[in-house]
Amino acid sequence: MRFDVLTLFPEMFSAVDASMTGRAMENGIIELNVVNIRDYSNDKHNKTDDTPYGGGPGMVMMADPVFGALRGVGAENKRIVYMSPRGRIIDKALLTELAEEPSLVVLCGHYEGMDQRVLDAWDIEELSIGDYILTGGELPAMVLIDAVSRLLPGVLSSKESALEESIYSGLLEFPQYTRPREYEGREVPEILLSGDHRKIDLWRFEESLKLTARQRPDLFDRFVKEHCSLAKDEKKVMEKILGML
Repeated sequence: MRFDVLTLFPEMFSAVDASMTGRAMENGIIELNVVNIRDYSNDKHNKTDDTPYGGGPGMVMMADPVFGALRGVGAENKRIVYMSPRGRIIDKALLTELAEEPSLVVLCGHYEGMDQRVLDAWDIEELSIGDYILTGGELPAMVLIDAVSRLLPGVLSSKESALEESIYSGLLEFPQYTRPREYEGREVPEILLSGDHRKIDLWRFEESLKLTARQRPDLFDRFVKEHCSLAKDEKKVMEKILGML
């Protein structure tokens, strides 16, 4: 899969060369093309922003350099997303959909935003990683690239490891432990040392339920409703789940 990233700060994307995404690039699974929008400015100082019509604080990214950058990567026939705090919140369904694309153009905003004519003319989807404001779209773009890449075949050890992790299963991930068995008076739960994988799986499921109910009650409620709807006796399923907490 190819990612064309349009940004004013291409140096920030050196982080993508590391860890999982770095290995995916080495293996030819993903391709990252980072484009500096300033290279498409017609201003002698490579200016890419100007004051907003109607007044107000800050600066707005100009249409012309962004149009040039989009044409430069052949965005006419590609899916384009703009990282914006007013966009759709990224979730599993959207990530799965994006992972099916052969290529994706990711536009990073900055300052007070983008000239609306860019978004309208190119039919750009606005996406967000949460209801908060960041300095620019670069960090959200890296989050998007990482999250989509994890779902591509060959990036992780198996397809299951991507889809069953943490929030994708509907529950938060259970607690994990490794050596040593005891550290500063705190011991690994005995069940994990038993070798009984059926009991271990049940313990992990119960811990995930407890953790989700405590830290993400919204996810817990959704999980219970979805599983109750599949059961013949909803009351018994609810009582069983609540009895584990």
